[in-house]
Amino acid sequence: MTLRVLIVDDEQPARDRLRTLLAEIGNVELAGEAATGEEAIDMAARGSPSVVLLDVRMPGIDGVETAHHLSALAEPPAVIFTTAYDEYAVRAFDAHAVGYLLKPIRKEKLAAALAHAERLTRSQLRGLPAATERRTHVAARYRDSIRLIPIAEILYFLADQKYTTVRHLNGEDLIEDSLRALEEELGELFVRVHRNALVSTRYLDAVERNADGQYFVRLRGCAEPLQVSRRMASELRERYDFRVRHAGETP
Repeated sequence: MTLRVLIVDDEQPARDRLRTLLAEIGNVELAGEAATGEEAIDMAARGSPSVVLLDVRMPGIDGVETAHHLSALAEPPAVIFTTAYDEYAVRAFDAHAVGYLLKPIRKEKLAAALAHAERLTRSQLRGLPAATERRTHVAARYRDSIRLIPIAEILYFLADQKYTTVRHLNGEDLIEDSLRALEEELGELFVRVHRNALVSTRYLDAVERNADGQYFVRLRGCAEPLQVSRRMASELRERYDFRVRHAGETP
C-alpha cells in the first residue's frame, strides 16, 4: 500500500529534506506540504493523508495542538512528530503520536516510523484517546474544510441534540464536542449557566431577572441574553460578585 504523506514544517529547508528522504524511501506519495498548523488541518481535512510528518515548534498553533485537531477528523492520519528538541517527547506522545523523530532525521529512522504507521488501521487511529492539553482553538467543520475558532473569541457554547453551537465574535459554527468534555477541558475559562450552556467568563457582564422571575446572563459582544437556571444564578452571583438587576434596568 502506498502511503500518502503530508509534510508540515515552518522551515523550507526542513520540508525539502523530508521530501528528499521520502523519495529515497519509496512507496510513498506526497500529499502536500504545509508551513503552519492551520494549513495542515485544512489540507488533511481535504486530502485525507495516511501520515502527517509534523514539526512540534511552529508559530501560531503548535504541533501538539495540531495533532489534537487532526485526531478529531473523520479519517484521522497517523502523526509522526519531527523536532530538533527532545524535551517535547512527553507532550508529543501525550498527543498520541505514533512516532517521534529528532532532527536531523535519518532515512532509516523515518522508514521505520512510516512502516509502523502503515500497520495502524484507521479504526485504531480513531480509537486513540484525545490529547489532554488544553487547546487554544476549537475546530468546526466548514464545507469540505475545517474552521479554527480561537477560544479567546468564543462567547458561549450551546448544546442542541447532536451538535454544539459555538457563538463567537465573528458569528456561529457547529462542533461535535460535548458540553461536558468542553467544561472539563476549558476549566475556569467557561462557566455553566444552564444544563445546555457554557459561557465565557471573559465576556460575562451581568445577571438579570425578568418580571416572571427567570434569570438571564448578559455577555459583552452579544445582543441577546442567555437563560440561566435558578441554581446557577445564585452561584454566579456569589462567584463573580454580580448584583442581579431587573431586565431593562440601566447598568
